[in-house]
Amino acid sequence: MNNAERLLPLRNKEFRFFLGMRTSLTIAYQIQAVVCGWEIFKITNDPLSLGLIGLAEAIPAISIALYAGHLADKSNKRNLLLWTITGFLLCSIGLAWVTSDGFRSMQTDTMVVNLMYLFIFLSGFARGFYSPTGFSFIPQLVPRTQLSHATTLNSTFWQFSAILGPAMGGFLYAGFGISGAMMVVLFFSLASLFSTANIGSKPVVQLGNKEPIGERLREGLRFVFSNKIILNALALDMFSVLFGGAVALLPVFADQILFVGPQGLGMLRAAPSVGAVITMSWLSLRHVPGKAGTTLMWAVACFGVSILLFGISRNFYLSLFLLFLSGAFDSVSVIIRANIIQLLTPDEMRGRVSAVNSMFIGSSNEIGAFESGVTARWMGTVGSVVFGGTMTLLIVGYTAVKAKKLKAFHY
Repeated sequence: MNNAERLLPLRNKEFRFFLGMRTSLTIAYQIQAVVCGWEIFKITNDPLSLGLIGLAEAIPAISIALYAGHLADKSNKRNLLLWTITGFLLCSIGLAWVTSDGFRSMQTDTMVVNLMYLFIFLSGFARGFYSPTGFSFIPQLVPRTQLSHATTLNSTFWQFSAILGPAMGGFLYAGFGISGAMMVVLFFSLASLFSTANIGSKPVVQLGNKEPIGERLREGLRFVFSNKIILNALALDMFSVLFGGAVALLPVFADQILFVGPQGLGMLRAAPSVGAVITMSWLSLRHVPGKAGTTLMWAVACFGVSILLFGISRNFYLSLFLLFLSGAFDSVSVIIRANIIQLLTPDEMRGRVSAVNSMFIGSSNEIGAFESGVTARWMGTVGSVVFGGTMTLLIVGYTAVKAKKLKAFHY
């Protein structure tokens, strides 16, 4: 297959609008994450406060994920995306309000931080709906023969946005403060809404399905837990992300270890995505080398090594390079896992299976942030990251021994 065929999904106008939605929303989310993390740490000077950001997002995202997957399978996905993005926009408006100079002049720092946590918590519900809806919407936009390439392009555009967003967040915060940065977040959120509105409405996959919701949710869980390849791929990524969550502690590294300020924080946050987007761009034009399952395990192992070495680095440029490598290796596992789920999941279950995926992977980022904050309190910031990288390597070793079907899987 030549490179032109691999880029066929980009000829689809609606898929391009989908990528526009995905890109704009990711930039908005990444800017918001950087500036809110820096602001909360600046006020509290406590690494645990950064972990609590992850916990505030994870609780609603996990609690709503299965229902969101059920709703994605039974609803008009384009309309559900519109409501989800609107919810995120409203939460961003709330964050812009409570961090404004006028509001802060009348409130204590404790009140400001607590309200920031509240709006981050509410945005977690939007994230819980977004993941299964967006993931299961792609097969309605491109033919099945292009699905693998569309999934890779989707991940590539996400990573590109995750480069631009954090870098913008750091420089916007340094130049215009949190209020100016939040105005840019609102702009990109509106751009995301515009892109989604330009996608035509699609048929509901399971229109008229009267099966009880409890049974439908159990069916989705049974499918994942009975498919050992999907289950082991999800579990491997979940635990590696859970323990390898150095990103949550980057404000501490930027402020107290590497001494590079908010601009440096933006660069540190962007570095993994630079590695990821380069790797994904290369993979979008080629096949994943070797057996996909074995390659997945090697990629996660290399991710763990890069995180471990980042934890002990004291040089800003070496730290950037190690984070770059972590993103490159992580992107390989992201592509393989996404393709495994897309290829092995029937159309009528994509929303629910994607919801389980978001519970395993998406929320493990936030739970991992909380784990990093707690262990940083106990072991120190460096000790927390070294511990996480070591645990990731142990998990890969255990998976390599136990998950024979995943190890032999190829596509």
